[in-house]
Amino acid sequence: MEGGNSPNLQLQQLPLATAAVSVQPHTDSFSYKENLIGALLAIFGHLVISIALNLQKYSHIRLAGSKDPRAYFKTKTWWCGLFLLVLGELGVFSSYAFAPLSLIVPLSAVSVIASAIIGIIFIKEKWKPKDFLRRYVLSFVGCGLAIVGTYLLITFGPNSHEKMTGENITRHLVSWPFLLYVLVEIVMFCLLLYFYKEKNANYIVVILLLVALLGSMTVVTVKAVAGMIVVSIQGNLQLDYPIFYIMLVCMIATAIFQATFLAQASQLYDSSQIASIGYILSTTVAITAGATFYLDFTGEDVLHICMFALGCLIAFLGVFLITRNRKKSVPFEPYISMDAMPGMQNMHDKGIAVQPDLKASFSYGALENNDNMPEIYTPATLPIVQEQHGSKGVSAPPYRVLEHSKKE
Repeated sequence: MEGGNSPNLQLQQLPLATAAVSVQPHTDSFSYKENLIGALLAIFGHLVISIALNLQKYSHIRLAGSKDPRAYFKTKTWWCGLFLLVLGELGVFSSYAFAPLSLIVPLSAVSVIASAIIGIIFIKEKWKPKDFLRRYVLSFVGCGLAIVGTYLLITFGPNSHEKMTGENITRHLVSWPFLLYVLVEIVMFCLLLYFYKEKNANYIVVILLLVALLGSMTVVTVKAVAGMIVVSIQGNLQLDYPIFYIMLVCMIATAIFQATFLAQASQLYDSSQIASIGYILSTTVAITAGATFYLDFTGEDVLHICMFALGCLIAFLGVFLITRNRKKSVPFEPYISMDAMPGMQNMHDKGIAVQPDLKASFSYGALENNDNMPEIYTPATLPIVQEQHGSKGVSAPPYRVLEHSKKE
């Protein structure tokens, strides 16, 4: 009896084994293929974004250096830059649907590398070899390190993949690791916001930490929205889940507040400092959020995690060296010459006119200043002449305009 029943038992267990195989995750080759697709989309997107910003910057510079009365949004160059900007953002957005969040976020170093190279090309100055190497050696070393770091990130990046369905995202959203992470992030954000608003702690680290905390929620929601859209395109509709619209609203809200804090930081600090410190802080916090929400590093061995961390550190150092080489820009401000005004104390010790250097540059896009830009906006000086009372009671004009001549 036992021998006769054994074939039936084997036949009954066969469907169970087959069902167990069907729910296994993606194979390694397919997972690496998805990683490669996501990484290439992210690199393409950041490269196109950098070109777009430099095109828009070039449009502003051309208008500033000419007598063209048109507004910047009426030029073809600016609209071409806007089109490329939207195309690049779509590329980065779609990359989150294929590769893990912790892999895509550090690849924003590509935009810094491209901006540094394009900035050098856009500056059409003739440098001696020694001067050129002395000025740009840090940029070249930084670009090399950032490229090496990017290679390590792609090679040893996390390999966890799951379909972004409404059930999976809801399950991650209510998991206790993510709830604990959100609690800690809310407490940190409130403390930083209190010191920033009430205690006037306008330190760059404080502002960019606020940006990084908001950015981590932005990338988490971006991956959820992008993944659910891709799954819907593949035939499994996910747009009827309420979690999709919750994630969409959170994505838009956090992106708006993030841009607000970035605008405030750009008014207080140089864009090179914002680029380097912001990249380091935002990448670190976003990787932590991805590892907590999507469990990116689950099942990864210690070697891959250590090499991935090494790639992040090398990319951080490369971005720091690239932005470190940039000259600090001096904002342009109109001035009044007060050295000719009798009895008026000057703002400088030696009686020099209040006249800032005209070395301002449009701050977005390339990481290089436009020091060779013609000084077409140098204003004429209006010296104030002391009023003279004659014997007939007729007063002289309160001031006279001197003809301004610019030395070529």
